[in-house]
Amino acid sequence: MAHILTAVEGTQADVVPVTRALISVSDKAGIVEFATYLSSQNVELLSTGGTAKKLREAGLTVIDVSDYTKSVECLDGRVKTLHPKVHGGLLGVRGNPQHEKEMEELGISKIDMTILNLYPFEATVAKGAAFEQCIENIDIGGPSMLRSTAKNHAFTTIVTSPDQYEEVMKEMQANGGTTLALRKRCAARAFALSASYDSAIASWFAGKLGEGAPVETRVYKPEFPLKYGCNPHQKPAQILSRSGAPLPFTVVNGVPGYINLLDAANAWQLVMELKAATGLAAASSFKHVSPAGAAVAVPLADVECEAYEVTPEAAAALTPSALAYLRARNADPMCSFGDFCAISDTVDEDTAKILKKEVSDGIVAPSYTPEALAILKTKKKGKFIILEATADYNPGTQEYREVYGMTFSQKRNDTIFGKDHMQNVVTPNKDVPESAIRDMILASICLKYTQSNSVGFAKDGMMVGVGAGQQSRVDCVKLAGRKVCTWYLRQHPKVLALPFKAGVKRQERVNARVRYIEGDFTDEERVRWEAHFSEVPAPLTEDEKQEFLKASTGIAISSDAFFPFRDSIDHASKLGVTYVVQPGGSVQDAQVTDACNDYGMTMCFTGLRLFHH
Repeated sequence: MAHILTAVEGTQADVVPVTRALISVSDKAGIVEFATYLSSQNVELLSTGGTAKKLREAGLTVIDVSDYTKSVECLDGRVKTLHPKVHGGLLGVRGNPQHEKEMEELGISKIDMTILNLYPFEATVAKGAAFEQCIENIDIGGPSMLRSTAKNHAFTTIVTSPDQYEEVMKEMQANGGTTLALRKRCAARAFALSASYDSAIASWFAGKLGEGAPVETRVYKPEFPLKYGCNPHQKPAQILSRSGAPLPFTVVNGVPGYINLLDAANAWQLVMELKAATGLAAASSFKHVSPAGAAVAVPLADVECEAYEVTPEAAAALTPSALAYLRARNADPMCSFGDFCAISDTVDEDTAKILKKEVSDGIVAPSYTPEALAILKTKKKGKFIILEATADYNPGTQEYREVYGMTFSQKRNDTIFGKDHMQNVVTPNKDVPESAIRDMILASICLKYTQSNSVGFAKDGMMVGVGAGQQSRVDCVKLAGRKVCTWYLRQHPKVLALPFKAGVKRQERVNARVRYIEGDFTDEERVRWEAHFSEVPAPLTEDEKQEFLKASTGIAISSDAFFPFRDSIDHASKLGVTYVVQPGGSVQDAQVTDACNDYGMTMCFTGLRLFHH
């Protein structure tokens, strides 16, 4: 068993004045200003190499570390600060008689603050540098000083980033030195940086050897607290960023919650991929980490305008962003109630006006016009959540998740679904128009961000039914199919002619139409439903529904995994499905293909499974 060291006692003080600082930085942003402040406070400055040169050029008095240690830098600069006078000055416990005696005998001066960055190892690797150059950019002296200073944080302050300079100066100005609370925060951040740095080196080196890293370290930076996690009793909760990387979103307005941000992450990826795959403005409407709707900017037919409560003239004037969201929201407007939406393009005034009249929790988009922001910031009494996506955000190739004490790691599903995935048409009927290709792409990308098992239907650039999270694939088809029927029957003349009383709210009209289509009222419910109308509507009979549904055609269905039996195709045939896209790979592929042939459907095998959990 390893020997465990006992604590070394000293004289503890909250505020420690800074009399000497060692500065050695590769990122020189703000260092002249910080060092100038320290000099104005009579802090003696020790430095090395390029940092010392820059500070002298700014007119500051600097002592070279080599003059302080009486040892020259050597071995191509590999040895600069690895010296007892440096590390003794950092590690000496103030007020400890033995330490004070030894420091005096060895000529070691106290160093109260270290300001450093580490060599840019990860940036060197990212540039594709040769193995030997990457090795040369592994910092040795920096991490050593970092750990020495952080370990002795009771007396010394470690500063590792330009974004800390302002806070340190304010503390010194207010207190005449650094406080213990600040030194602890700085030490914690320094150890996290050291762990992240060493993890990057270990992972890279192991990769060069063709092995997995022996230990993998993930370092996160807390960004902001959350009110709670999935449920109110799950506290504390917070959002963290990967060390050295920004968050994918900036909060412009409102206070996002745990589920809001999960929705935003999935919704944003979905619309980015739709835009990349189709070239059209895209929108999605999310609830509980699955899309209620998704769409691209395709013009509306007159009957759709009537069903979605927009005039043909107004629809024709809509911008692509507004048109995409109008379609996405109307895929399943009952389920979209209180959604979190994403728009692939700039949110303009038209889009904001549509959102203004809908019940929605928030939005993520790449940017907003001033007019749109002014409208959206008034929603929910100013609490509407507005997120702006980080431009050129890099989420990394590997993703991690902790569940019940286990950490799962996998390559991120960064495959962009597109036309290339639909070259393998396995049915004799190989007629696939561009509009059908667009709809199959839409449905498949939508399922990529839907909880599995999942099946989705698309028509005219919008999802018209999403069946998520079912254990049986045919149940996914039936669930999504019920939504398809409701979507299509909202265009039935009797539904369009429902005589609502003046003052009935938009969402109440949406819900009333859906219940009219479903028709399975309890006696109590019927009384409340009938109160919405100036006269009681005649029922929409089952025969009327089935007759109207016979006109449905040209719908595309996508599945996130293969159809194991023909039952899914049999059910889809009742809904007007003409095009089928699925991964294939089942032992029953021939049976499923025969089913498509029986109904005159065209089917593509993509070879790409899209499970999402």
